[in-house]
Amino acid sequence: MDQFTINLIFVGGSFLLYIAIAIWARAGTTAEFYAANRGVHPVLNGMATAADWMSAASFISMAGLIAFVGYGNSTYLMGWTGGYVLLALLLAPYLRKFGRFTVPDFIGDRFYSRSARMVAVAALLIISITYVIGQMTGAGVAFSRFLEVDATTGLLIASAVVFVYAVLGGMKGITYTQVAQYVVLIIAYTIPAIFISMQLTGNPVPQLGLFSTHTESGLPLLARLDQVLLELGFQDYTGNNGSTLNMVLFTLSLMVGTAGLPHVIIRFFTVPKVSDARRSAGWALVFIALLYTVAPAVGSMARLNIINTIYPAGTAAAPIEYEARPDWMRNWEQTGLLAFEDLNNDGRIQYYNATNEEFAATAAERGWAGNEMVTFNQDILVLANPEIAQLPGWVLGLIAAGGLAAALSTAAGLLLAISSAVSHDLIKSTFKPDISEKGELLAARFSMAAAIVLATYLGLNPPGFAAQTVALAFGLAASSLFPAIMMGIFSKKMNSTGAIVGMLVGLVSTCVYIFTYLGWFFIPETNTLENVPENWLLGISPLSFGAVGAVLNFAAAYLVLSMTKPAPERIQELVESIRVPRGAGSATHIAH
Repeated sequence: MDQFTINLIFVGGSFLLYIAIAIWARAGTTAEFYAANRGVHPVLNGMATAADWMSAASFISMAGLIAFVGYGNSTYLMGWTGGYVLLALLLAPYLRKFGRFTVPDFIGDRFYSRSARMVAVAALLIISITYVIGQMTGAGVAFSRFLEVDATTGLLIASAVVFVYAVLGGMKGITYTQVAQYVVLIIAYTIPAIFISMQLTGNPVPQLGLFSTHTESGLPLLARLDQVLLELGFQDYTGNNGSTLNMVLFTLSLMVGTAGLPHVIIRFFTVPKVSDARRSAGWALVFIALLYTVAPAVGSMARLNIINTIYPAGTAAAPIEYEARPDWMRNWEQTGLLAFEDLNNDGRIQYYNATNEEFAATAAERGWAGNEMVTFNQDILVLANPEIAQLPGWVLGLIAAGGLAAALSTAAGLLLAISSAVSHDLIKSTFKPDISEKGELLAARFSMAAAIVLATYLGLNPPGFAAQTVALAFGLAASSLFPAIMMGIFSKKMNSTGAIVGMLVGLVSTCVYIFTYLGWFFIPETNTLENVPENWLLGISPLSFGAVGAVLNFAAAYLVLSMTKPAPERIQELVESIRVPRGAGSATHIAH
C-alpha cells in the first residue's frame, strides 16, 4: 500500500470520527452551544482542554522552534505550562462560580458596564483571530504534505472540515470531538519520538533519551549535537545565546497570556461544579505535560538527524549529493516549504551558518559559496520527523492525523469563542436583548462561519511560523484581558472606568508595538520598522511585549481608580462572594 493511501486512511478515518461525534452531540440549545450544558466530567474536560490548548503551535511548530534555536526557545515550554498553574490557582474556580458563558460576559457584569463588555469583545476578537491564523497555517502545512497538495489547497480543506463539526456541534460537539483529538494527537506525537529515541540512544523513553548517550558517537546526545552544530558554524544548542531580558519577558507574556486566553477560560464554564473547574485545570496540566516533556527530545533529535542526513560521513566529509537526497526531502520540496539552491554548482547540498564570519574562511577553503538549504520552514519538522528517521509508513499516517487533530481542535475552540462573543455578547447582551434562543443559536452559527472565512483568508499570509503567530495572540491576551480578569476577582474597589482604560491602554500599546514591526493588521510589507533587534524599543521583541502591556494595563487602571469613585457596594459584595470558590456553582446574576 502506498504512503498516500495510508495517509488517506488515517486522516479520513479520524475526520469521520470527529464529524460523527459532532452529529451525535449536536447542540440544540444555547446552553449546549456555549457551555455544553455544564455537564462535562472534569477528567474529560481536562482532556478536551489539553487538546484545545495543544494547538498546531504545540504539535507542529514548537519542536521546530526548539530544534533550530535550542535552549533559548525553552521559553515556550516554561511560559505555556506556567500559565496553566496561574489559571488553575487564580482564575478558573472563581470564573466558574460567577457562572457566565464568556469572558466579556464576566467583564461586562463585574464592571457593571456595557462599554467594558464591548472593549472585552474587541480584545477577544483580536486575540482569537490572531491565534486562529496560526492554527490554519499549521493545518495548511499538514494537509499540503500528507494529501500531496499545495499549502493553499490544504488550508481550504482544513477550513471545510472545521466548518462542518464546529458550526454543527458548538461547545458540546467540540468538547467530545476534542477528547478524541487528544487521544489521536498524543499517540501520534509519542510513537515517532519513541522510535527515534531508540534509534539514537537505545532508550525507549524520549524524555530520558534526551539525556542519554548517543549510540553512534558514545557522547551524551546533547554534547554530540553541540559538537556538530559548532563544526558547521552554528551556535551551541544548550547555551543561552539570546537576550535574558527578552527571555524573561517572553516567558511572563506567555504565562499571563495563557491565563487570559478566552477560548481556554470558557472551557471551565462547562463543568458541573466550582470544585470541578480546579480539578479540570489539574488534569489538563497532566495531559499537556505528556506532550510537552517530549517536545525537547523531538526537537534535538530531529536537528541531529537532519545534519546526519546531509553529512552521512560526518561534518568534516563532503555533504550528500543533491540527486542522492532522501525521499523525505523530495516530498517536502513539492510543497515549497523546503528548497535547495546549488550556489557553487558542485551537485551537493551544503548546510551551514553562512552568516558566521569566523566560519567564512573554513567554508571558502571547502569551496562553499553559501548555505544551500535556502528554505526550511520550521513548521515541517515534526511532520517530517518520521520520514527523516525512516520509520514505517503507518507512523507517517498517524502523525498526519495527529498534526491535523492539533490544529483543528484549537481552531474549533477559538471559533467558538469568536462566535459566542458576537452572538451572545454583542447581539444578545447589547444590541438585541429580546432575541429568541433559536435566533441567538442561528446568529452564533453564522458568526462562526464568517470567522472561519476570515481566518482562512488571513491564514494564507501569516505573520510568522505557527508558534510565532500564536505567541502574538498570547501577548495580546496578557496585555488586555488577563489584568481585567485579575482585578475583577481580586480588587473589590476596581471600577468600570479603571478597567476600561486599563484594557484600552494595554491592548492599544501592544497592538501598535506588534504592528510596527510585523505589519499593520499583519498585512505584509506594511510594517513601519524592520523586525530586527537593533530597531526594538529597549531591545524588547514584539513577541515579548505582552508582559509590558500587562504592566501598563494595571498601572493605568489603578491610576484612574485613584482619581474616580470605587465600584458600588453591591459589586464589592459580589466580588467578596466569588472569592470563596465553594458551593454548587450556580450562576450569579447581577441586575442591570
